[in-house]
Amino acid sequence: MSTTQATTVRCPHCGRTNRVPVAAEGHPKCGHCKQPLPWIVDAGDDDFTEVAERADVPVVVDLWATWCGPCRMVSPALEKVATELAGRIKLVKVDIDKNPRLSQRFEVQAVPTLLILDQGETVARQTGAAPAPALRQWVEQSLTARKG
Repeated sequence: MSTTQATTVRCPHCGRTNRVPVAAEGHPKCGHCKQPLPWIVDAGDDDFTEVAERADVPVVVDLWATWCGPCRMVSPALEKVATELAGRIKLVKVDIDKNPRLSQRFEVQAVPTLLILDQGETVARQTGAAPAPALRQWVEQSLTARKG
């Protein structure tokens, strides 16, 4: 994958649509109002290193499966957290059925499995679904503990 691939994101501040690269330095900002944009992308076996491990910001990795009910429940909560923490984190979603090497590498035994990577290093791990406030608290505590 090259960094020219992009996803489209609607700015939560001004409502404008922006193209956001799946991999880039820094973090995306709205082209209109210059506010941080939520950075939510998909990654797989072939591009995970570029998309997630080389990110300048901490990455929340959602290892999920299409057949998993709790995964479908936690996905909107994670997207809410990524929107609330825009500019501070990147959310990377990985379908474990389509990406068995990542599933094996991270020893996924149950889904959803959530990881926080900071400069490519796993700093936190959680299995199972949780509501958005609990997920946000987990992300913030994990990042604070890492810095502190």
